[in-house]
Amino acid sequence: MFSKVLVANRGEIAVRVMRACEELGVRTVAVYSEADKHAGHVRYADEAYNIGPARAADSYLDHEAVLDAAQKAGADAIHPGYGFLAENATFAAKVEDSPFRWIGPSSEAMASLGEKTRARSVMKSADVPVVPGTTEPVTSVEEITAVAEEYGYPVAIKAEGGGGGRGLKVVHSEDEVASQFETAQREGQAYFDNDSVYVEKYLEAPRHIEVQIIADHHGNVRHLGERDCSLQRRHQKVIEEAPSPALDDELREKIGEAAKRGVKAADYTNAGTVEFLVEDGEFYFMEVNTRIQVEHTVTEQITGLDIVKWQLRVAAGEELRFAQDDIEIEGHSMEFRINAENPAANFEPATGTLETYDPAGGIGVRVDDAVRQGDAIGGDYDSMIAKLIVTASDREECLSRSERALAEYEIDGFHTIIPFHRLMLTDETFSAGEHTTNYLDEVLDHSRIEEAVAQWGPTRDGSGGDTDEDATEREFILEVNGKRFDVSLEEHDAPPIPLESASQATGSGMARPPQAQTEEDDGSSAVEGGDTVTAEMQGTILSVDVDEGQEVAPDDVVCVLEAMKMENDVVTERGGTVTQVMVEAGDSVDMGDVLVVLE
Repeated sequence: MFSKVLVANRGEIAVRVMRACEELGVRTVAVYSEADKHAGHVRYADEAYNIGPARAADSYLDHEAVLDAAQKAGADAIHPGYGFLAENATFAAKVEDSPFRWIGPSSEAMASLGEKTRARSVMKSADVPVVPGTTEPVTSVEEITAVAEEYGYPVAIKAEGGGGGRGLKVVHSEDEVASQFETAQREGQAYFDNDSVYVEKYLEAPRHIEVQIIADHHGNVRHLGERDCSLQRRHQKVIEEAPSPALDDELREKIGEAAKRGVKAADYTNAGTVEFLVEDGEFYFMEVNTRIQVEHTVTEQITGLDIVKWQLRVAAGEELRFAQDDIEIEGHSMEFRINAENPAANFEPATGTLETYDPAGGIGVRVDDAVRQGDAIGGDYDSMIAKLIVTASDREECLSRSERALAEYEIDGFHTIIPFHRLMLTDETFSAGEHTTNYLDEVLDHSRIEEAVAQWGPTRDGSGGDTDEDATEREFILEVNGKRFDVSLEEHDAPPIPLESASQATGSGMARPPQAQTEEDDGSSAVEGGDTVTAEMQGTILSVDVDEGQEVAPDDVVCVLEAMKMENDVVTERGGTVTQVMVEAGDSVDMGDVLVVLE
């Protein structure tokens, strides 16, 4: 087994990996950006290294910075968690060529299954059914319309390196093809550094079923049952469960064996997930996620297996100690993603400070998180702050236990999707297990979500707090040659040091008012007057859709802003002439920053 593992990720998954390491007697190393210097994964690790500036998700994508941190720390292996570098075959290859062990599938397997068209070809060769469509990337509008003419609308344009709904665009008619093609390419480039896309028939109301697999370097492949991830909004999962209420034993066995055949054909090792769409009793391969998944927790709960520990053991060369017949599925488990989002406002990202953070507990309740009360939640990264996993003897008991646990989970300071989760547990379609992937976006009455937020949303902003009049504890963070050290000192009969605001602590938060922005203090052109279009949230500009001198009407899109993995159209409130464009594609912006000036 390894002696020290660097976790090239952040948040709850980094802590999840570190906990598995600790139980195996392995020391852990965290990496962090300036925006994350106070984050939970940094607090938990045995040691931590700064690898990049504030507000930059790219810090975690800096291959050389991560490898340099591993070298400084004396690590002997690197675990990528999920997201960021977890499905980056180029980074995996760099680790394989370094002194460090890669805790994941080989870079070759990642390349063959991570690119969706190659994965479809591999699965076809293994006699796994695939959704009808192209097996090579498409490069023109004409190729997309040809697929639509063959199979009928709607069709899905998908980024080759995509996942989590990013780079997936549904086309319902020919006049949408060009714009959705461009958007899918742009998202693919922005999120996965790959603008290649492919096209397949879009199944409008399927179940999303995925199979967890684990494979060692000795030729053993096991599947650990399936998960149902059908409850989604904008192709992003929000509640997952295992086993699926939609499968009978015969279909469950067929899908599990198909997943095993597929990964064997790719010479795959370590943990992975084979995803399928199921409709009218038929199943179709969709993609392989060549990493641990957010929802791996429910599989652990019903199998009793620690998947992350097995990732570490397999990477260290150990053989799987259990046969397929040894795996027993017991009970039912659901995972609720606790996202910092306002469900009543189309799940838009929310930011603020955890004025109250009191997770649920009790029998059958597991919480995976990396936050504590008082932490600032900015808009630099994914909106998920925790996961609530509830397990019981059967689905009915799991539903009732989940109601109790979600009612206990108290968060104040900003919106979360807990009210939405509580609503779903009272929803007849979800409770009956009859929901499909289009249920939230196309079927559910969204006024019910607004009512749930009004009933169960945050109750206060949580200002105030107690101080110790006799002693003041002061925490200091020191960095020596890029390595982080935490130091706590206590001083008696001294006034407390004023706390930093959330924006100072995280490098994010509210921006200066437009009139305060000058060439001298922010490096950009000064705002010269007129009405301004400002950013309503922190994020990255994906595209600018207007030019100086252009006439715009009310509600015209001036740019597209990505925040917490969601694209948001920034629109004008009134018409006018664009006199200044203050941003360009790729720029990071804060809430309140001026994007466009009109007169």
